[in-house]
Amino acid sequence: MMTPSIEELAAVVGELQDRAAIWRCLQRYARGVDRFDPELIKSAFHPDAVDDHGKFVGGPDAFVDWAIGQHTKAHLGHLHNLFNHTCDLDGDEAHAETYFMFAAMNREGTPLVLNGGRYLDRFEKRDGEWRIAYRTCMREWGLMDERPDPNDLSSYTSTRAYLSDEVRAFMNGGLAPRRDSTDPSYLRPLVVSQQRLEDYSKLGGGA
Repeated sequence: MMTPSIEELAAVVGELQDRAAIWRCLQRYARGVDRFDPELIKSAFHPDAVDDHGKFVGGPDAFVDWAIGQHTKAHLGHLHNLFNHTCDLDGDEAHAETYFMFAAMNREGTPLVLNGGRYLDRFEKRDGEWRIAYRTCMREWGLMDERPDPNDLSSYTSTRAYLSDEVRAFMNGGLAPRRDSTDPSYLRPLVVSQQRLEDYSKLGGGA
């Protein structure tokens, strides 16, 4: 077996550093949302990033206000848990798929809600730092007071009781999980839909 060269070792170490930085970024996001820490949440995103969370589409500042507002209104406490993680590196760009499980204590109704899905992220390394450039949230399952409807993406969210018909329709216009290679996780590059941004603006940010 040949001893790897300095260049080969440097490449391996560089890749491991990139992967570790991306994983730390995901952890910052989860901790930031659970601790209601705006700066920690925003540290996971580039300033011009877009997050499509199903019922919200927008940049980091607006996302922070929306996410903390939603969780404050609906929950007494919650945890975002991260599990399976794959990441395809391509220079200063990466595509990651990260499984999550969300657990929360509700303010009203069923005491506990559990649901899960995947974060699909396009990361970019800018000025030596990896952050999310675009995210779409895939809701996959939910253990709630009634069985979610696979044909209604809005039925998987723990805050569905608060949703208007317009928001439900908007959610169902986004990317949906598939059990084959047409799943959005295969898209390269994963990019934001300008139509989604326009449609969300028509909602007046009321999602």
